[in-house]
Amino acid sequence: MLVKGCMSKLLALVIVGIMAIQIIKPLGWPGLKRRSDFWKLALLAIAAISVTVVLSHLA
Repeated sequence: MLVKGCMSKLLALVIVGIMAIQIIKPLGWPGLKRRSDFWKLALLAIAAISVTVVLSHLA
């Protein structure tokens, strides 16, 4: 079992890494064709971390 808060930190690091890759070389995924689309990943990160925090408080 993961330590509380570890999952959100790991998720944040993974998404920040993907954002860095998007800025260097666009991923080409649907909706992520340009370098300036990295802000969409930031919104995804905020939503994903919010979900992990809510789920950790429910458990």
